[in-house]
Amino acid sequence: MKKKISLKDIAEPSMQLVELTPEELVPLPYPYNDSQSQPKMKQMTAEQRQKIDASLDGVSAIGLVWPKNKEEEEAFVSKFLSGLTKLLKKEDNWTFLQPLMLSLENCAKCQNCSDACHIYTESGKQEIYRPTYRAEVLRKIIRKYIKKEGKLLSRFTGSDINLNYTAVSRLAELAYRCNLCRRCAQSCPIGVDNGLITHEIRKLFSQELGIAPKEIHESGTVKQLQTGSSTGTTPKAFQSFVAFIEGEIEDKTGKSIKLPIDKQGADILLMHNAGEFIAWPENVAAFAIIFEAAGLDWTLSSKMMGYDAVNYGVWYDDVQFSRIALRHMQTARDLGVKRIVVGECGHASKAMLVIGDRLFSGDLNIPRESAIPILEDLVCNDKLKLDPSRNSFPVTLHDPCNLVRLSGIVEPQRRILRKICPGFREMEPHGVDNYCCGGGSGFAIMDSYNFSDWRSAVAGRMKLRQIINAFQDVIAPDIHKYVCAPCSNCKGQIRELFNYYGVRDKCGIQYGGLVELIVNAMTDIKVPYINWESA
Repeated sequence: MKKKISLKDIAEPSMQLVELTPEELVPLPYPYNDSQSQPKMKQMTAEQRQKIDASLDGVSAIGLVWPKNKEEEEAFVSKFLSGLTKLLKKEDNWTFLQPLMLSLENCAKCQNCSDACHIYTESGKQEIYRPTYRAEVLRKIIRKYIKKEGKLLSRFTGSDINLNYTAVSRLAELAYRCNLCRRCAQSCPIGVDNGLITHEIRKLFSQELGIAPKEIHESGTVKQLQTGSSTGTTPKAFQSFVAFIEGEIEDKTGKSIKLPIDKQGADILLMHNAGEFIAWPENVAAFAIIFEAAGLDWTLSSKMMGYDAVNYGVWYDDVQFSRIALRHMQTARDLGVKRIVVGECGHASKAMLVIGDRLFSGDLNIPRESAIPILEDLVCNDKLKLDPSRNSFPVTLHDPCNLVRLSGIVEPQRRILRKICPGFREMEPHGVDNYCCGGGSGFAIMDSYNFSDWRSAVAGRMKLRQIINAFQDVIAPDIHKYVCAPCSNCKGQIRELFNYYGVRDKCGIQYGGLVELIVNAMTDIKVPYINWESA
């Protein structure tokens, strides 16, 4: 039976605040509608739990090591308070202080946001996953420990939360039980953004305590600054990937296309998530085929930071975000391109198209846009020769949060799919009401301890439900079906979801990007571009 949790419980030392059981998770549709058809969530071992603090819910995202003594505990809490004080000062947080304060000071506690949150609802409405829970904990800490006379008045203002190691460590973990999809903010009648509050908590822990998931900081940001790519792909290795992709294009299509590299003064600098070159080179190849067929003036960059649009800092740390973002702009400026076009990557679009507007100025404020509207122009204005019957299989569309809800790119991808996919059907809900894939805000690449199981079983549960429901009338595994996910990060999460639940074998569903469907419909491509057998 689910234990009732209060705000004060976050500071109460115990082995585990919440126990997640399969029975409490919301049931899935056919063919996953019985408990035997679903994998069991991996649990942390007793040895791991002796070393790592997983007292929130038995899951560890950040691998926080238990303190050795009372002095370490007190230093941990002191650093947190110091960081929180800075977070609330304009000189230390000029980027997001105003929206943070508006969200902290104006919540009406109506809980509209809770019903909008896929993690809260799919977990069986566990109180700790409610969007307002972590935000309200932070509010009460601020009122009691930061504001003048806070401790004296805390009993009368309902802010009597004890600030100890347990409360701070659990708040750190809670910041990584949210996809930052901002569906909660969209549902709020007065615009309170609990996703932003969560981001600011992450930033506090990163900047003041040096705490962030190793996958997005050490293996992401740090590696990108050192090698030029979050994947560790050096400029020399990038050239090898380009040669491989050119060979693949010729083998699959018979076309001899040379990818333009470091072309000075090109109209477009096309930037991909570096993961595309490694995991989904067919996506990079499809962009090249389309751009060449349309006669666009474009280039890729082999320079450090020029071939990887990733910016993991956007998830957890403004300083790290800025270090990456400025290097991206410097690369584009040195090439003298007229504009940057971001490929199918939601968080790269967020970093360059939206958050970048708070940072770039002067000759670094280079025009930036998503590739999706460009693709819409090519397809819908008949600048490519296309045969929709080549995409006769059922297709549904996943809406990446950072493209749709944040950047406002809603209809272009739909107009493309309606024109080239006769079997296109929508997920429900869709558009700006979409649900996150469950891999947003860094989750898709985080796999410490048992976090990846939690991500698939809880965070990605709603997206799996949407996909299965969209194809319920053709769910048989021998009928080919395609989930179009125009975002590298979302594809990574959907790949893990499909592997975790065995979706391809049980349901016959494949995932991929938008450009692959466009190339599959091009009349001068004689062999189908989408290979169902090797997917």
